[in-house]
Amino acid sequence: MRLAYDTDEGVGTRATLGVIVLETDETLEPEFSRMMAQEGVALYHSRIPMVPEVRPETLAKMQADLPASARLFPSMPDFDVIGYGCTSASTVIGSAKVAEAVQTALPNTKVTDPLAAIIAAGKALGAVQFGFVTPYLPVVSAQMRAKLEEAGFEIAGFGSFEQKDDRVVARITEAAIAESAYQVAAQGECDAIVISCTNLRCLRVIPEIEARTGVPVISSNQALGWHMLRLAGVEDPQPQFGKLFTRGLIA
Repeated sequence: MRLAYDTDEGVGTRATLGVIVLETDETLEPEFSRMMAQEGVALYHSRIPMVPEVRPETLAKMQADLPASARLFPSMPDFDVIGYGCTSASTVIGSAKVAEAVQTALPNTKVTDPLAAIIAAGKALGAVQFGFVTPYLPVVSAQMRAKLEEAGFEIAGFGSFEQKDDRVVARITEAAIAESAYQVAAQGECDAIVISCTNLRCLRVIPEIEARTGVPVISSNQALGWHMLRLAGVEDPQPQFGKLFTRGLIA
């Protein structure tokens, strides 16, 4: 017996989103599963090869692999936004080149990355002076700091775990991350605290850090998730993920 059936728009009735996750990343997907748990929002993942050692050379290699990773998303839905989940590689490669690489596979899709999202988040929050926390080696931190300063922000305080192994970064405790934010915020007056790296577990401690310091927190995963949703036209406030999630995009 051949059965009759109907079809509809599928899962993403409000937004269809895709995120390219590093092979070594253990944190982005669990945090995204919380932020994207909204009716009508469909989220799909692809992976991209990456060795555990985070250095400019290893980060730059991902540019060539981005089109292949983008092609692994399902072909039926029209994606609203694709996010590339690596802050340090977005810094090394450049947001424009990240978008260009992804759009070779998905030409009509908006593209963002954590660096672009952090810049957009800072503008949405009206921040000028950042407290800046990273897990990176000094050369990678310096490159990202330069990108933020080029975008018009000032670094009021800075600290880094100086860890090159992404597997270790994923094991840094939430308590240690929160304490690093407090130490950096104490270095100088800041309008927001940026905690960089998609493999740092930040989402659960953002409200705690904001309550203690009195300033918004911008983490890589939180900013990327927020930016993807806002670019797709999903404006629902979710204050449990920080003050950023009460804001819209600034043109």
